[in-house]
Amino acid sequence: MEEKKLDKNSIIGFILIFGILLWIMYQNQPKPEEIAAEKAKKEQIQKAQKAKEALAKQAAVVVADTTATSTEKLQKLQGTLGSFAYSASLPTAKEGTTTIENDLVKLTISNKGGFISEATLKNFDKIKKNSGELVSLIKNNNANFNLELHTKDNRVLNTKDLFFEPTLTKVGENQVLSMKLKTGANEFLEYKYALKPNDYMVDFDLRSQGLNTALNTAKPADLQWDLKSYRNEKSISYENRYAEIYYQHDGGKVDYAGLGKQEDEVLEKASFIAFKQHLFTSILLTQSPIDDVKVSSTDLVNDDKKDTIFTKQFKSTLPLAFKNGELDYKMNWYYGPTDYKLLSKYEKNIEDIVPLGWGVFGWINKLIFIPLFGFLSSFMGLGIAIILFTIIIKVAMSPITFKSFLSQAKMKVLRPEIAELGEKYAKDPMKKQQETMKLYSKAGVNPMAGCVPALIQLPFMYASFQFFPSAMELRQKGFLWADDLSSFDSVLKLPFNIPLYGDHVSLFALLAAIAIFFYMKMTSGDQAMAQPPQEGMPDMGKIMKIMIYLSPIMMLIFFNNYGSGLSLYNLISNLITIGIMIVIKKYFIDSDKIHAQIQENKTKPVKEGKFQKRLREAMEQAEAQKAKGKK
Repeated sequence: MEEKKLDKNSIIGFILIFGILLWIMYQNQPKPEEIAAEKAKKEQIQKAQKAKEALAKQAAVVVADTTATSTEKLQKLQGTLGSFAYSASLPTAKEGTTTIENDLVKLTISNKGGFISEATLKNFDKIKKNSGELVSLIKNNNANFNLELHTKDNRVLNTKDLFFEPTLTKVGENQVLSMKLKTGANEFLEYKYALKPNDYMVDFDLRSQGLNTALNTAKPADLQWDLKSYRNEKSISYENRYAEIYYQHDGGKVDYAGLGKQEDEVLEKASFIAFKQHLFTSILLTQSPIDDVKVSSTDLVNDDKKDTIFTKQFKSTLPLAFKNGELDYKMNWYYGPTDYKLLSKYEKNIEDIVPLGWGVFGWINKLIFIPLFGFLSSFMGLGIAIILFTIIIKVAMSPITFKSFLSQAKMKVLRPEIAELGEKYAKDPMKKQQETMKLYSKAGVNPMAGCVPALIQLPFMYASFQFFPSAMELRQKGFLWADDLSSFDSVLKLPFNIPLYGDHVSLFALLAAIAIFFYMKMTSGDQAMAQPPQEGMPDMGKIMKIMIYLSPIMMLIFFNNYGSGLSLYNLISNLITIGIMIVIKKYFIDSDKIHAQIQENKTKPVKEGKFQKRLREAMEQAEAQKAKGKK
């Protein structure tokens, strides 16, 4: 077959497309006045920000002044803070923190700003097991929680710059911390934290009392929550791949902000915002959905050799509307692992932030993979659990595998007869197709029977790609030479970096690639023989020869930096498939018997199905039209 070359029309078409693209790019360029307006807007924002910072510094200087009397301080502070000068004049208006904790989490709340300045998970080690450093989702000013308040005397105040008064009490077994930003003895903005024993979820009430005289309640108070997420896993690139913003909005829909370098979204009726860091998550939930919520995510890993501390910069702005002149929101904080089973217990839909796949893939994970693997891992080591889990899945699907191999064997037996039809009707493709379909029908062979079982197995394969990276229980659990099944195993550190591959050798990934090579080697011949060459169609034999080598290379590159638990699953899966294939070929499939059965089927009357009847009628009509055209 001659290779097609670009003709004159194709060249003209490419030139026109290129010209249209240039025109679109030119039209989309910002105009000079738009550039000037954008520049002025940025300058205005920067000016306002500097004014806010100057105000905060001025207030801090007054508070730190030890020579001035309380009355003098209050008078000076009123000039900058207005009614909120009262809170800045209290004895608690100084740097300090209060800690609430249980067996799972330790939270440190700062007097300045009244927000959580440290959130440490007590049962998880950072990077690797026994590293001596616990996972801290918040520390060293990587997070910001601020409420922007507009006063009636046209001031804009930020709660992150103001001092709250802490009061720690115990209600039953719960630790309750009240942080109040006061304008008087009984007028205040309150953040109330309530931590239960053995729980990652924190009740958080945000309310005001008596502030309607000080605040401009016509404007919403913008709640700004930002987080610069720390790296917590061995592979920052692998961790960063699964770090993203999730949210629930529009009456229950859970979605994420995308996977680009910079992603921005505006949400309606948002009920939770989750800053997901692969295996750990920070979530802010609200019982009253909030409109016009803005979220953004910026990728901070440009080079995983240099950018090794942070993964993403998450930002959100939630406009809190005043009700009857006051703020009153029931909220929750969650700082903990991204564990599907744990998150689902809260019955707040936050388990949907675990990326288990959409549609049928998600249902396979939720209804089969998670319960089965959870049961197995409850009484055995994680590596053995993966092996047994794989065996159960593959054995359960062995009847489908058997049907696929049986179909291939039947097609292989029919191949010589199909080839004869091809030669006999070489000049009449329509007639050849009709006779081929008749042969299939007489022989009792369905050419699609080999494809359907393969299609049934595909969802399970894709579901495993979603399940293992999301399995929290694999984190820092070892098996054989792998010290962490949730990250790559490394048996050899390379002195150089190979693009796409990395600077290490993952043995489980290498073994999985070898296994798929032998699997492809054993099946490629049968698959090529099962699909006789068709005129105008690619030669399956040549394609399969290429795939024998291409598939293992792709597997090796793809899985070298993935979690070793997934590589172990694929290794065992391919080995079991090879074993099942050998057993089926040796004990269940006899080409001579299949050939004899096909010849016997040809002598029996053929019961034509509806689909076959319609296909035959369509072909006959096409043939009739063709004959009519020749006349």
